[in-house]
Amino acid sequence: MIAADGLTVEFGGTTLFKNVSFVINEKDRIALMGKNGAGKSTLLKILAGERPPTSGRVSSPKGTVIAYLPQHLMTNDSRTVFEEASQAFASVYDMKNRIEELNNELTTRTDYESDDYYKIIEEVSLLSEKFYSIEDINYDAEIEKILIGLGFVRSDFNRPTGEFSGGWRMRIELAKILLQKPDLILLDEPTNHMDIESVQWLEEFLISSAKAVIVISHDRAFVDNITTRTIEVTMGRIYDYKVNYTTYQQLRLERRQQQQKKFDDQQKMIAENQEFIERFKGTYSKTLQVQSRVKMLEKLELVEIDEEDTSALRLKFPPSPRSGSYPLILSELSKSYDGNNIFSDISLSIERGERVAFVGKNGAGKSTLVRAIMGEKGYQGTLTLGHNIMIGYFAQNQASLLDEEITVFQTIDDAAKGDIRAKIRDILGAFMFGGELSSNKVKTLSGGERTRLAMIKLLLDPVNLLILDEPTNHLDLKTKDILKSALQDYDGTLILVSHDRDFLDGLVNKVFEFGNKRVKEHLGDIHSFLQKKKLENLKELERTIKG
Repeated sequence: MIAADGLTVEFGGTTLFKNVSFVINEKDRIALMGKNGAGKSTLLKILAGERPPTSGRVSSPKGTVIAYLPQHLMTNDSRTVFEEASQAFASVYDMKNRIEELNNELTTRTDYESDDYYKIIEEVSLLSEKFYSIEDINYDAEIEKILIGLGFVRSDFNRPTGEFSGGWRMRIELAKILLQKPDLILLDEPTNHMDIESVQWLEEFLISSAKAVIVISHDRAFVDNITTRTIEVTMGRIYDYKVNYTTYQQLRLERRQQQQKKFDDQQKMIAENQEFIERFKGTYSKTLQVQSRVKMLEKLELVEIDEEDTSALRLKFPPSPRSGSYPLILSELSKSYDGNNIFSDISLSIERGERVAFVGKNGAGKSTLVRAIMGEKGYQGTLTLGHNIMIGYFAQNQASLLDEEITVFQTIDDAAKGDIRAKIRDILGAFMFGGELSSNKVKTLSGGERTRLAMIKLLLDPVNLLILDEPTNHLDLKTKDILKSALQDYDGTLILVSHDRDFLDGLVNKVFEFGNKRVKEHLGDIHSFLQKKKLENLKELERTIKG
């Protein structure tokens, strides 16, 4: 059991949260929720021992292991993937090496009666007792199992970590955490940059193998699937619900309605008493009653209503010009990089108005195919864009491509053409960049704000083929819902590359699965695809057992 007792955090005179207390029990699966800036990541860092609270303490039994995965991290570039993952067992390896070192020293020394000799015997005895009490584990096999589960292939094991993107480095760090089998796992946005299969594997691992988990995530499906308790950080306090995120939302709404009723009733009572005081304050016979009511109002504890995020993002794509019947046709398309074949002989067609998802493991070729559609050369086969196709493209790294040294306003002003330039201020306001915010430099923006700014560029010109590559990374749940609603109303052809099942639900009616250097077409929505995939995996398992 891990206890947070009376935690308070203050920044420069501002209180982030005050006197927060809760207990984490074994098998707790907790979603930590709250709007941006409420203090969620700060609370995780305090639980992890990464930063102290202003007051209060976190206590746990001796030997408790707490593992923390922050949003942003950097692995050691001097090691291979396997060596970096092996750091999870560094203390065990160090103990083993020390025992060997001490035993070697004992065989070469002859001062059998000296104090130093007895000290060596004592140390090696203590270390050996501790080492041999540890569960006998095939560490290499454990490392391999976790790395493969997180999407690595065996050929990756001996590659330097420096060859991998930030998302893959995060998975290496996650592998180290899972291998430690900690008593409490703290995860801050773990599913960013993870493909659907890896997210599903992580879900199953956390549900079946983890002891206690606290997660901050904007992936609603992931949160709902793994958590059974929701702690909301709001207005400097916490509310603790023994339910998953979706049920919490309903309970939170009911709580706010109850608060509103109590607030309204109290305001009515205050107004009635103030009216009585004003009416009779000069009347001798009512003096005691007036004084009593004045004291009562002075001591009254005012009802507070939980803050509600009232900022409103208004997103609507311009009407699409009519395109040809088939915006995209591929025939026997193949692509290789440096002799490495990414995919081979892909043939597919997308009809006007279709809404499709590209899914599959990272590195299977989804973004590579999108870049080919966008005009990148160097592929074999035929790629045909239909009549009057006008493409709007949001790249996976679109937010990072923005010029950091110019302002928000200049970013959009440079991209806008024609009459729409007169409406830039209105557009920025609709995307919550109104007033002074439009004068801020891009480098001051958060990841979510940069993504929103990059998204504005898609709205400047009408398009009839919209291609979005992982658009929801760094977007909070509210902004994701607004983007999803706008895409549901979009009247053109849509290609979505995404690992976010909840986001894809209700948006696509066809799934193209990338894997084994091929692309397989699945009719139906993302849920029917996932159900079918699980059945296929079970059949593959049965075939393996029979073989």
